[in-house]
Amino acid sequence: MGIWLLRRVGQVIPTLLILSILIFGLQQLMPGDPAVILAGEERGDPAVLAQIRAELGLDRPIWQQYLLWMGKVLTGDFGFSWRIRVPVSELILTKLPVTFQLASMAFIIAILIGVPLGILSAVRKDTPSDWAANGAALFGVSTPNFWLGIMMILLFSVELGWLPPSGYVPLFEDPVQSLSTTIMPAFVLGTGVASVLMRHTRAAMLTALSQDYVRTARAKGLKERVVIWKHALRNALIPVVTLGAIEFGRLLAGAVLTEQIFTIPGFGKLIVDAVFNRDYPVVQGVVMATALIFVTLSLLTDLLYMAINPRLRNA
Repeated sequence: MGIWLLRRVGQVIPTLLILSILIFGLQQLMPGDPAVILAGEERGDPAVLAQIRAELGLDRPIWQQYLLWMGKVLTGDFGFSWRIRVPVSELILTKLPVTFQLASMAFIIAILIGVPLGILSAVRKDTPSDWAANGAALFGVSTPNFWLGIMMILLFSVELGWLPPSGYVPLFEDPVQSLSTTIMPAFVLGTGVASVLMRHTRAAMLTALSQDYVRTARAKGLKERVVIWKHALRNALIPVVTLGAIEFGRLLAGAVLTEQIFTIPGFGKLIVDAVFNRDYPVVQGVVMATALIFVTLSLLTDLLYMAINPRLRNA
C-alpha cells in the first residue's frame, strides 16, 4: 500500500506541474490590461501604468513571471488580490467552505435520489418503474440549472414564502438558517448529478446481475435481497464511485451559475468577479486549488476502490 501511494503521488506531481503551466499560460491570453483596470481614473497616464506594471511584475518576461509565481505557490503563497489587496489563500479559505457545503449537500441529494433509482430501474427492467426512473433521469439531465433555480425561487420563496430566495448564512453560525438558504441551490445542483448517477448505476447493475456469480448465488437459494445488495451492488459500485468523484469535483468547480442566481458567496462568484476585474492572482489561485481538489479526489477514489473490492489490493 505504501509503495502504491508513493507511485500515485509521483504521478500527481508532473500532472500539477503541467496544469500550473496551462493555468498561467492561458491566463495571459485574456483580453485587456490589468494595469489599466487597476489605474482607475488615472488609466490615461503612462507613468502610472508603468509604475503599476513594475509593482506587479507585469513588465517582466512571461517565463520569469511564471517562475516567480510558481516559487511562491510551492510555499503556499498564492499572492495578493490586485483589486482588494487581500491574500489569495485567505480568500480561498473563506470561500471554499461555502462551496464545499453547497457541493456536499448537492452530492448527498444526488446519491439519495440517483443510486436507489438506478438500482430499482435495473432490478425492475422494462417495467413501469424502470420507465418512470428513466423519465425522471432524462428530465434532470435536460433541465438547465438556471431555469430550475428561478422556478424554485418563484414557487418556494415568492409564492409559498417557505424559503429565502437568496443569501447565505454560515453553517456554524445558524445551522437551521444555513440549511434553509442552501437547500434550494443544493437541490438544483443535485438533480443533474442524480440523473447521471442513476443512468450509470442502472447500467452497472444490469451488467452485474447478468454475471455468473449472481446466477450461482440465486441457484444456491439466497434471497433476492441478499443477491442484489451483497453480491451485485458491491461490484456495480466501482464505476459509480469513479463517476461520483468526478461529479463531486465538478460540483466544487462548476457551481458558478447557481451561486450567481442564489447569491451564494462561494468559489463560483469569486472566480467570476476575478475574471471580470482581471485579478490574475485570484483566478490562478482558485483554478490551482480546484486542480488540487480534483487530484485529491482521484487519489481518494482509488483508495475507496480497494475498500469496495479487496481483489484490487493485490493488483
